[in-house]
Amino acid sequence: MRRLLLAPLLLLAALSGAAAQPDGFRAWIEGLWPLARERGVSRATFDAAFRDVPGPDPAVLARIRRQGEFGRPVWDYLAGAVSAGRIARGRAEAARRAETLAAIEATYGVPASVLLAFWGMESDFGGGTGGTSVVRALATLAQAGHRGTLFRDELLSALTILERGEASPDTLRGSWAGAMGQTQFLPSAYLRAAVDFDRDGRRDIWTSVPDALASIASFLRQAGWQPGLPWGAEVRLPAGFDLSRYRGPFPDFAARGVVRTDGTALPRTGEASLFLPGGAGGPVFLIGDNFEAIRAYNTSDAYALAVGHLADRIAGAPALSAPWPVTAPRLDQAGVKALQQGLAAHGHYAGPFDGRAGPKLREAVRRYQIAAGLPADGYATPALLRRLQGAAE
Repeated sequence: MRRLLLAPLLLLAALSGAAAQPDGFRAWIEGLWPLARERGVSRATFDAAFRDVPGPDPAVLARIRRQGEFGRPVWDYLAGAVSAGRIARGRAEAARRAETLAAIEATYGVPASVLLAFWGMESDFGGGTGGTSVVRALATLAQAGHRGTLFRDELLSALTILERGEASPDTLRGSWAGAMGQTQFLPSAYLRAAVDFDRDGRRDIWTSVPDALASIASFLRQAGWQPGLPWGAEVRLPAGFDLSRYRGPFPDFAARGVVRTDGTALPRTGEASLFLPGGAGGPVFLIGDNFEAIRAYNTSDAYALAVGHLADRIAGAPALSAPWPVTAPRLDQAGVKALQQGLAAHGHYAGPFDGRAGPKLREAVRRYQIAAGLPADGYATPALLRRLQGAAE
């Protein structure tokens, strides 16, 4: 137990030490050169990329554990993400850019409202793209070992972008985590999905709105977006609904008495599953494969729900009809981690013990609830953790 308590302190000390050792940082960068060369990066490009990088960025190190979509209650996150101001700006941009959005939708099959929701969430419709050096941010995260080799590989992708002449070190700027431009793509996503929709010879997600919006659509199609189907919908369940039967085709849910709260019909095709992000006492959603395509952009359930709901509001849909259980007890990150460990011990969970609620934990909770004869809403609560811990004693 003492070792577990010391681990966060040792991590912070290591990160602080990394920031205070520029010589070690330079040596780490030089050790990256063979991998960059294998990617086709020239020595001239490599040296130019790091010429104005003095060392790790302390501001980036301070941000590593602060990601709001994973730490706040979903209803708090949605209140900030799907604000009246953002909805109004999204609708204004829909009118302003109707021709461009229609052309992108015709090409990729992604609705204009969804593209606008991503654009609004990621960069406030192009107004907040970030001013951090992408190369320095990624090098800082990579040297610190944050998330394994992910950021090292993203740094190598950034060097590839520079080698191809698609950006310069001065223009390759973005967020603290290396996300770039109006789309907030990581470099690998840029290489894979960015498009030159305005046909000026550049895939410009920094200053070209058509390129940025079309690149979002390209990313979603590559992630499995299915044209003609919604991301999901808020629904109302009939009395006595069997929550253990939480997967199936949209028409099957309709046949079982599930209705959309806005009065429109459920899709006639496509697979869906129930999603109760606040438990049985909060709003209920049917989510489809397009919800998972949104999660490919950001793995947070709260983020995906915010994008989907913002898209609906921009398109004219009403606010959610069911209230959130804002006063109900909820698990903090340590509690979620304990629940993950307890469910794993019972053979229900096989994901990381990271204290983050997501699809793997939701499925594990449902399996435990079904086995225990509980309503299978998939929602992690303090009561569920206490029951699990009591069963282990």
